[in-house]
Amino acid sequence: MTASRTDLLAWLNDLLQINYTKVEQCGTGGAYCQIMDSIYGDVPMSRVKMTAKHEYEYVANFKVLQNVFKAKKIDKPIPVEKLVKCKMQDNLEFLQWMKKFWDANYGGDVYDAVARRKGLPMEAPATVAPLPSSRGTSSAALGVGGARAGGRTPVGGLRSGSAQPEVVQQLQSQVKELTAHLEGLEKERDFYFEKLRDIEILVQQQLEVLENDGKDDVTLKEIQKILYMTEEGFEVPDPGATVDEEETF
Repeated sequence: MTASRTDLLAWLNDLLQINYTKVEQCGTGGAYCQIMDSIYGDVPMSRVKMTAKHEYEYVANFKVLQNVFKAKKIDKPIPVEKLVKCKMQDNLEFLQWMKKFWDANYGGDVYDAVARRKGLPMEAPATVAPLPSSRGTSSAALGVGGARAGGRTPVGGLRSGSAQPEVVQQLQSQVKELTAHLEGLEKERDFYFEKLRDIEILVQQQLEVLENDGKDDVTLKEIQKILYMTEEGFEVPDPGATVDEEETF
């Protein structure tokens, strides 16, 4: 029988000494790496970012996991592009497979998860959950607290009494998660922009060297063309354009 989300989380939290509340938090990749380490004991945990908060860090963790699968000759494909989006269904299916694999291969030795990650707390990553519905809110949808019996919200607004502070707290939690997610996207954007900038500089330098030697390189020019390509609404500003006098920097 396939394990439920509740059973999987209870097993995962006990094995790794963590406090995950949602399966989708596994999308950071750290928990999957440490599950494999509990079986084999030789996963390079120093390369695993257990407190990863950005997608490029998740991808790096899954690269470690892919190397483990390759070294152990495990044929199971890892759908990295889906898992790093931290969607519940994709991570639930993969975690169910991981549990079955663990059941079949775990040797039974005591596993010190905290020591293997050198005492680093495995902070539960923030994942963006759906906002509360007017037809009641479950703990699975919000990722905080428990479901309130009969907790329906009137169409006209929040219910008066003790329910209102609870809903406000849940909404504040959602705002905090969304803010953290936005900060992560901004850092990821800057990360890839810097890479593109380095490529641009390298191409320009090489073209200048070739030009001084009276040579040309079609491939480099095509790369430069792609780098400078614009779309409507994202054109490079005209250097001769005047700046609004009220605009300050």
